[in-house]
Amino acid sequence: MFPLRDSIPSVRRPLVNFVVIGVCTAVFLYEFTLGPEVEAFVKAFGFVPARFFNPAAFDVGLSWGLITLLTSMFMHGGWLHLIGNMWFLWVFGDNVEDCLGHGRYLVFYVVCGAAAALAQAVVAPSSTVPMVGASGAIAGVLGAYLVWFPWSRIRTFVFLGIFFTTAELPAPVFLILWFVIQFFSGALSLASAGPVGGGVAFFAHMGGFIAGAALAWWSRRAGRVHPFTRDRLIFPGGFRG
Repeated sequence: MFPLRDSIPSVRRPLVNFVVIGVCTAVFLYEFTLGPEVEAFVKAFGFVPARFFNPAAFDVGLSWGLITLLTSMFMHGGWLHLIGNMWFLWVFGDNVEDCLGHGRYLVFYVVCGAAAALAQAVVAPSSTVPMVGASGAIAGVLGAYLVWFPWSRIRTFVFLGIFFTTAELPAPVFLILWFVIQFFSGALSLASAGPVGGGVAFFAHMGGFIAGAALAWWSRRAGRVHPFTRDRLIFPGGFRG
């Protein structure tokens, strides 16, 4: 499944979303110019669980592990990795930014990204494979979207073997199914390729999603955000083609 668009319009321009997409793209283009040196760049600025938990063994300070929690979420391993992540952020991030405002949304995004990386690190604390990508932070955005916009509908591109189609799904169906896929993929990775899952940090996705949903639930319960209700859907009866 791949989201094409949602049914809720943003009220204000999602400036932070634009900036994050721009920074991630710029960093990836810079990686692209490094040639063979990109491997050293990724090792230096990616988040390495073993280096975070045992910095002395890598001759770095604990502060560098904290720095890479931030830098790693703006790096990507390939064009498909970048485009897929940025599209999910484009579809879901504007509404979450609407709820939080620009400054709080940036803090929320970074906190979810850090929680995601730490979730993966706890599962594989001795891993020396650098973790890069915005997917953990974006998973937090998805978790918040589920809590705040359960009435939304997602126009989805669906793959059915060699066939494909589009379908309009309720947001909870799309997002919960996405989480279930991450859960079972992570469980399978533990039994086969290890917790990194052949290059995909499924536990980071789950950790980010849970962190985002928990923060969204707490914020709404504390009266700090006021999400749109069902009558704010752009087309409550569905999409217009």
